[in-house]
Amino acid sequence: MENIKNIIFDYGNVIFTLDFVKSQQAWEELGINNSTEFYAHKVQDPIFTAFEEGNATSEEFREYIRQKIGNPKLTDAQIDKAWNSLLVGIAPGNHELLLDLKTRYRTFLLSNINPIHYYYIMNYLDKEFSFKGNDHIFEKTYYSHLVGKRKPNAEIFEQVLNENNLIPTETLFIDDSPQHIATAQKLGIQTYLMTAPDNIQKLFAEIRG
Repeated sequence: MENIKNIIFDYGNVIFTLDFVKSQQAWEELGINNSTEFYAHKVQDPIFTAFEEGNATSEEFREYIRQKIGNPKLTDAQIDKAWNSLLVGIAPGNHELLLDLKTRYRTFLLSNINPIHYYYIMNYLDKEFSFKGNDHIFEKTYYSHLVGKRKPNAEIFEQVLNENNLIPTETLFIDDSPQHIATAQKLGIQTYLMTAPDNIQKLFAEIRG
């Protein structure tokens, strides 16, 4: 990682901790039998892709879950609780690091997300940190359901590069998904695959030496 002027951050398991096992257990409790195939780190039912690309509304997502499980009596609250069980929170020090990095680099957020998670996280940021979103931490934020594109498709990376006049070789992309990293590398972007117990605070401590 040399000559870095720009950093594109993923959100889940880079900045905001996720727990896929907890999420899978929650889906099983609702009646999903193949939870590891239904929603996991590298595999997911097509409804989640549609939801993240803005091609399915929250209402359509919930109705799909009811039909998938075969339980029309499931409430919105029950479905949202199971879905949001994936979301753990932000480790102390992450926001402070990101604010510091913003003074040293051009920083961007690129997240595959959906309306239910987005609403939950915005409320979480407000309640826990009195933040009105993430806009003050990054030069620009890209949420998949709002831009209509998602990783690992090249189009969303190209949009970030082109809209902000970023040179790929001067740009670092940090993500926890190998398939997302692979697309960025094909575009000439420098990459770092975040895998536990790695975290951004350790990474940038090492970079600074």
